[in-house]
Amino acid sequence: MLKSVFLLLTIFICWSGWAQEPETEVKQINIVYGGTFTKNEKQYPGAAIFSKDDRQVQFEHEGADLWCDIAIYYQKENRLKAIGNIKLQQGDSVQLTSGKIDYDGNLNLAKAWENVVLNQNSMTLTTDTLRFDREKQEAFYEHYGTVVDSSNTLTSKIGRYFTQLKKSQFLDSVNLVNPEFKLVSKQLDYYTVSKNAYLYGPSTITGEAYTMYCERGFYDTKIEKGYGIKNTRIDYNNRIITGDSLYFDKKLEFASATNNITIRDTVNNGLIRAHYAEVYKAKDSVFATKRAVSINLVEQDSLYMHGDTLMITGKPEQRILRAFRNAKFYKTDLSGKCDSIHFNQKTGITELITNPVIWNGENQMTGDSIHLLSNLETEKLDSLKVINNAFIISLDTVGKVGYNQAKGKDLFGKFIDNQLSTIDLVKNTELIYYTYNDDQELIGIDKTICSSIRMTLADNEIEEMTFFTMPDGDIFPEKDLPENSRLLKGFVWRGKEKILSKDDIFDEDDNNIQLVTIQGVDNPIDLDISAEEAVEEERKRDSISTAKVPLANPIEVKAEPKKNDNSPKLRKDPIKLDTIPKGRNEEKDN
Repeated sequence: MLKSVFLLLTIFICWSGWAQEPETEVKQINIVYGGTFTKNEKQYPGAAIFSKDDRQVQFEHEGADLWCDIAIYYQKENRLKAIGNIKLQQGDSVQLTSGKIDYDGNLNLAKAWENVVLNQNSMTLTTDTLRFDREKQEAFYEHYGTVVDSSNTLTSKIGRYFTQLKKSQFLDSVNLVNPEFKLVSKQLDYYTVSKNAYLYGPSTITGEAYTMYCERGFYDTKIEKGYGIKNTRIDYNNRIITGDSLYFDKKLEFASATNNITIRDTVNNGLIRAHYAEVYKAKDSVFATKRAVSINLVEQDSLYMHGDTLMITGKPEQRILRAFRNAKFYKTDLSGKCDSIHFNQKTGITELITNPVIWNGENQMTGDSIHLLSNLETEKLDSLKVINNAFIISLDTVGKVGYNQAKGKDLFGKFIDNQLSTIDLVKNTELIYYTYNDDQELIGIDKTICSSIRMTLADNEIEEMTFFTMPDGDIFPEKDLPENSRLLKGFVWRGKEKILSKDDIFDEDDNNIQLVTIQGVDNPIDLDISAEEAVEEERKRDSISTAKVPLANPIEVKAEPKKNDNSPKLRKDPIKLDTIPKGRNEEKDN
């Protein structure tokens, strides 16, 4: 029985020993060269004081070497305070210089202050105070710092540098200065090798010919190319572009936008809305699609123009707008549709091409081609042309059973204050018109042919008609004119297609467009931590404080002892502190 108990106890003890995780071995700070050695128990109890002679004091810890003029070394606590002309070298690429450093060998943590400079390859970080966590390979400052590399100069109030990633994270009052542009941000991650910047929070990039704003984005600072994905805007080529996502490439002179886009022409005050658009500076052009619409102000009334694709080309004051496939336009008293629309700002001519139709009030006008002409000085609508097979139709508004019709080879209309006031039909004109007396009783149906007809309108309704050159016709009682004689040849009523509002310019496909899913920018480290929280976190991690190692009478500490050939010279191979013989300075203190 006792043997069984003993066996179980032995197994338990062995298992417990195996189950315990091995503690991480803390490596001691090693003395490589001590120069002159002294002690001052009154000011630095338990510390050994090393001062340079013809060489600086040197320590080594975990693959890093530290040189300084004076070192106050606490061997038992495995920490030291270095003073004067300090250089901390880690490997071949990372070097830290400063006036003072507190170094904790247990935590692999250095706190440097006074003219701090951290170098890694072509990157230089300067600040007043820097915490360097060698365990995590992170450097942190909280009282403004500057990072300079071969391309850019970056400053911020708070910053963190990751030596393994060669990455800087800047918080609060971030500024990036490049010979070609400037960048201001609330938070920015920057990679010194690729020169790529990741933007978090309100950020503005200002170049020679552009200004870009976003609250989440990416920018390649070498070639001035990037994108934004939150509250994005770019001022470029006399246009202000906004959207859910914006892309910009300076070299290609190109910008694009995706989802919920607006493009405002700052010269002509025109506006484009769409869900995808491209801007080409060299061609001075805009391409827009996916529920694209152009909006322009015409005499206090907005003119909406839509097509499957919109394209605007040309310099300011000479813009050409094209709407392709299923083109439509709408303003309060005038609307129309066709296969494509072409507008030339320089000539003031808007062409409706292929199967065009326009509506003015209750009047429908069709023809092979329709032109709307604007006054170049006032920018008001001036006149209307319907070329070949001109046809004007309106529903009989009283009887609601027939159609008033007139046709000719061509039609010419005149606008006054953007209202259609007169219409002239010319060449081989024909008319069918329902006439009523003052009591709104049908008199008959007027059917006439002549050389030309002039119609005078008021409030978009025909008030008067004048026939020119030997009109031939009569007014027929309704019962005497057969149904098949009440429509002119070529009659097509397109009332169901009439555009009654700005929303009618979009069809079902436009309204059911599925928006593209915007790909995000990777979250930075500690994105959800504010600048204040980041500072507090670093302070908690910083176990070294100046109160722990007082610097009373610093002049006394900085004083270099006289050179003494009998002072200890430390070998390159580290040795224990208690093997060092007392120097003359230490004997005098005792």
